[in-house]
Amino acid sequence: MIMRKNGRVLMILATMVAVLMLSSLSAFAAEGVDWSNGSITVTGSGVAPANARSATQARLMARRAAVVDAYRQLAETVKGVNVDSETTIQNMMVVDDITKTKVSAFIQGARIVSEQVIPDGGYEVTMTVSMFGVSNSLASAVMPRPAAVESFPQPVAVVTPSVPASIHVDVTVTQQGSSAAAAPAGKAIGGYTGLIVDCSGLGLKPVMSPVIKNASGQPIYGYKNLDYDRVVSNGMAGYTSDVHNAVRAGTNPLVVRAIGLDNHNGNPILATADANRVLIENGATGFLDRTAVVFIR
Repeated sequence: MIMRKNGRVLMILATMVAVLMLSSLSAFAAEGVDWSNGSITVTGSGVAPANARSATQARLMARRAAVVDAYRQLAETVKGVNVDSETTIQNMMVVDDITKTKVSAFIQGARIVSEQVIPDGGYEVTMTVSMFGVSNSLASAVMPRPAAVESFPQPVAVVTPSVPASIHVDVTVTQQGSSAAAAPAGKAIGGYTGLIVDCSGLGLKPVMSPVIKNASGQPIYGYKNLDYDRVVSNGMAGYTSDVHNAVRAGTNPLVVRAIGLDNHNGNPILATADANRVLIENGATGFLDRTAVVFIR
């Protein structure tokens, strides 16, 4: 009886330790990630060993230790980044050796942005990597190229598109070469430069490859609808807590309010009427094709 009780206690303790370790890793991984600027930045620190033969050698050895520490922190932080709402980079690296190799090479390409000697002979090195970009970006390492670009869906025919509260321009412009659904005649307001999805207060989790859905669960925006090179270069959306920083959406954005989130809070859900408006306006000016999308957290 005592042995069974002790076994249960040990299992409870082991579970608590595992939860604490995962929580610590998640908190640590989130610290260096700047979703507004699409970068990951960490500061490594190091000290010289006591047996250094000179002040110069001590400084060099402390610097080397700081660099190694920064690489370690980058590796841990990168592993915690979500590619989509259900998949972390660590998950991908476990099941795919090619992704693991690409991510390792990406981390080794980190840039040193600042370094300094700290009191007592220590050293600090700050290093950064880019989440998106043409060369040596996290996106190029982990996001696979789709076989083909999928067209945006048509608006739901039985639901009347919403009318935005503020209309600045009353002109329809056709975007050439867009994969967007064509705007029905007379339905587009036109002139919108981008999309702002207000998710404030909902607990939106930033991800590299978000999906916007309508209230029925139909995706209306995902990376398979977009040019792969543009996604790798610019990302699919910007994240900010201040609408005044939503410059990615341009000077005349269409603003809609999310009614909820799904898939572990990574994907915004729009009312179907708002989703219809987004698709119709994108058919007119192609802002989704340009990834001119911002999420307000």
